[in-house]
Amino acid sequence: MLEWLIDFSLRKRALIVCCALVLVGVGLWSATRLGVDAVPDITNPQIQINTEVAALAPEEIETLVTVPVEMEMAGLPDMVELRSLSKFGLSQITMTFKDSVDIYRLRQLVTERLNRARDRLPSDVTPALAPISTGLGEIVYYTLRYKPGAAGAPAERTEQLRQLRLLHDYTIKPLLRSTPGLAEVNAIGGYEKQIVVAPDPAKLAEAGVSFSQIAEVIRNSTDNAGGGVLEMGGEAVVVRADTRAKTAEDLSTLPVKFAGSARPLLIRDLAEVSIGSAVRTGASTEDGEETVTGAAIMLAGENSRLVAQAAVDRLKHIQEKLPSGVEIRIVYDRSDLVNATIHTVEKNLFEGAVLVAVILFAFLGNWRAALIVAFAIPLSFLFMLTGMVETKISANLMSLGAIDFGLIVDGAIVMVENILRHIAEKQHQLGRTLNATERLAEVRRSAREVARPMFFGVLIITVVYVPILALTGIEGKMFRPMAVAVMFAVVGALVLALTLMPALCSWFLRGKINEKDGWVVRAAKAVYTPLLAGALRLRWLVVAIALLLFAGSGWLFTKLGAEFIPQLDEGSLSIQMIRGNSVALGDSVELQRSSEKLLIEKFSEVRHIFSRIGTAEIATDPMGPNVSDTYVFFQPVEKWREVDGRKITKGELIELMRRELVAVAPGQTYLFTQPIQMRFNEIMAGARADLALKIYGDDYAELERLATAARDVLRSVKGGGDVEFEALGRVPMLEITPKREALQRLNLHADEINAVVSTALGGEDAGSMIDGSKRYEVVVRLPETERLNLAGLKKLPVIADGGVQVPLERVADIAVADRIGTINREDTQRRVAILINVRGRDTESFVLEAQDKLREQVKFPAGYFFEFGGQFENLQAARARLMIVVPAALALIFGLIYASFGSARQALLIFLCVPLAATGGVMALWLRDMPFTISAAVGFIALSGIAVLNGIMLISFINQLRTEGHDVRKAVIEGTLTRLRPKLMTALVASLGFVPMAISSGAGAEVQRPLATVVIGGVITSTFLTLILLPVLYDWMEGRRTRSVPSESKVPSPSNRQPASA
Repeated sequence: MLEWLIDFSLRKRALIVCCALVLVGVGLWSATRLGVDAVPDITNPQIQINTEVAALAPEEIETLVTVPVEMEMAGLPDMVELRSLSKFGLSQITMTFKDSVDIYRLRQLVTERLNRARDRLPSDVTPALAPISTGLGEIVYYTLRYKPGAAGAPAERTEQLRQLRLLHDYTIKPLLRSTPGLAEVNAIGGYEKQIVVAPDPAKLAEAGVSFSQIAEVIRNSTDNAGGGVLEMGGEAVVVRADTRAKTAEDLSTLPVKFAGSARPLLIRDLAEVSIGSAVRTGASTEDGEETVTGAAIMLAGENSRLVAQAAVDRLKHIQEKLPSGVEIRIVYDRSDLVNATIHTVEKNLFEGAVLVAVILFAFLGNWRAALIVAFAIPLSFLFMLTGMVETKISANLMSLGAIDFGLIVDGAIVMVENILRHIAEKQHQLGRTLNATERLAEVRRSAREVARPMFFGVLIITVVYVPILALTGIEGKMFRPMAVAVMFAVVGALVLALTLMPALCSWFLRGKINEKDGWVVRAAKAVYTPLLAGALRLRWLVVAIALLLFAGSGWLFTKLGAEFIPQLDEGSLSIQMIRGNSVALGDSVELQRSSEKLLIEKFSEVRHIFSRIGTAEIATDPMGPNVSDTYVFFQPVEKWREVDGRKITKGELIELMRRELVAVAPGQTYLFTQPIQMRFNEIMAGARADLALKIYGDDYAELERLATAARDVLRSVKGGGDVEFEALGRVPMLEITPKREALQRLNLHADEINAVVSTALGGEDAGSMIDGSKRYEVVVRLPETERLNLAGLKKLPVIADGGVQVPLERVADIAVADRIGTINREDTQRRVAILINVRGRDTESFVLEAQDKLREQVKFPAGYFFEFGGQFENLQAARARLMIVVPAALALIFGLIYASFGSARQALLIFLCVPLAATGGVMALWLRDMPFTISAAVGFIALSGIAVLNGIMLISFINQLRTEGHDVRKAVIEGTLTRLRPKLMTALVASLGFVPMAISSGAGAEVQRPLATVVIGGVITSTFLTLILLPVLYDWMEGRRTRSVPSESKVPSPSNRQPASA
């Protein structure tokens, strides 16, 4: 089959070149359709149920809303995790599912189960599904503000924020939601406009009117009615009762009751009707000033780069429709990070391709042959892009993180080098240059000679990635695309090596070709020849050194430490600022503003800051009003300050920021991370830090005690840079408890008290007013000053039988008490969490030490236990899967070698290349002070294929020489020297192709660096030891076998008389 393919390619050379041109066209077209992202979206499909609960405490929300919905959702097909949160005003349930599910079908199932659960929920709550998005769905943030000196801007800042929020909700949001690829538009900050009817409690008491009666009067006047259609005079006339109050003045003149005079009491006699705002659950700031912030949420499965760009373009178009004094500012655009990381990948690939080309020119000594091999680089890359588009794999740091053009063109090197050598030898034999017919025949013979071993060698490289496809979980999502991309590239390069390379060689390798080695190869042989001779004499010393190196690398490996994946430097910072649980939203905003102004004044490196405080309109990421997510964006590194004659590092800058913030606002605590990293952490662990210590149990007081003790222990462990509670602690609550005997005497029930409290303090919805396309809620509640007056609250009138009014304090006790602020549950169990960002230490060693100290110093009662989530949990799961995947990959490689050579002895000898390569990979990690990560693990898997290929190249050629009649020692020496050039070429191009990735400092380079480091270190040691140790062991094993069993000295070979592939 391979010989037929070569013959066909040489007969139809023009057709092959046309096919290559078609590949160029299809590849370039595919490149325009290729999804591009910074990193793969590792989120599982998830469904979130948000239920607004107006006036219940967290414990009641948990009991009355969260638990019933949890029980109804239990048992959904393919559900991986069930988490819930109960806090004032909100019940949130998050369910994650396996990747293979149909999310739309599941949402239908969830909706059906919610309908069944409604009968067990309070009558005034309505669960709603969050948008169909992922944990990384918020791709664009923007703020809305008045320009300085804008003519139409209201004088007061509160009114400005109210008008900006109206503008956002009724102009920007509807227009932006039409952007293809967006699931929803969220908003936080500003004030939502309401018509507030604020009764005067004293006047209500005097008139004998209750809060509920006021609300009912207004409610009866905020709707229109229709009377159908009448036929009048042959025309159809629509009947409409336009009775709705249209203005605040209309509401104020509504009659309430007669009070002993001819004119009834009106609403304005008992209450003030004014423009107000809804009770806020969140706010936002920008550069130290309060603002309105919007977020574009991407539909799950879309291309974040394209959707982000479309959303930004749409916002620019919307800007033209806004009043002249209002501007939209883009404060976060995911496509900026995507473009920066893709630039890093492009730069690394280009530099790697240049280095590979330089090696080809230096070793082949023929610029035309080097150029032919170099053609395989862009063509195989375009083949890979086409495959990625068809399999819906995006181009990102991970999918392109293992693309090494030196490795990809290995087959082309073997093919062209062999053709070049044979043409040179033929010219030397004939004493002249070859004509077209002779050259074509020589190309055919040379290509056929290496086709089978080359195919087998490339197959080894491809097959080594197959077990990576079996990875599951987060590491599977991150590294499966990488494996598929490499396999596409290698297969494409193999096809090109068998078809296009011979065709181009037959056309362009004409004229005089020098058959002698170039100066680089001659110099290498001059050094290698005496080294090999000495190694053959001192074989035991060579073996001892190899064993010592392997043992040393094994010991070094235990000292590396381990992390899940390297952290991507996003170029920005996310600071979670946590204030006391009792801090109100207004005070939290003021603390936030002062903190932002401090950072801008003290740090010239800061370019821009914006923040989100509390919970947004759509509670995809609910926080308390005491917590903020602060996003800090920096100037280019060239503008950063210098420390000790060098630019300050990001870590040092974070520590300076922490010191300044702590000095000015000591009541705040801080967690420093990055925007996407924070979301990754929340996805992986349900907590917004690198690590989360989760403590499970039933009694919240006991959980608080255990968490406090555990936090003190964790702070004593080296490396615990940030250690803070997730949402632990109590908040003050104003509790109104009925006096049962007083209720009995007055024939009152709890619902009368509830009605007074919910209307007067929480506010009762009394309909809405329509203003064109805008709709404003009408709410009845106490004036703000009265709501904060505890003494006045005690005097609120409660209507008893017969219209008798009694003050609230007569039928209820009113007191402030500390109660639970937030209740988190995971898999139906209560839990608290401690957030940990590890600094200056690997994750695994930190956790192991922390576990020992927690078991020693904290006593956990029966039924209470702890576990570490986040990166450590995923590292352990990934390591367990790698314990299956890596042996499977090695077994597959060994099986292929054995099937080819038919000798377990030689298969084992070649297999020694794997530990020899691993030795260099471990040493390279140690020298660069890098921990073991899953990226490095994939590097070791890829390295095993490269290393085995090196051994096959050498052993198979030595076997070939022995079949031609050479004795073992002579075959070893001649074989290693003859194959030194292709051996060095393949080793150098494989390692140098990764050098740009290993030393890059661009955006996202941290993710690629461990993999590249492992491969480079492994190829170096593998090449050196393979050229020294493998010939020594072969000479000893085969020479001993030949002497002891001379009649059975048949030599195994994968391709009999064919030379090895590189």
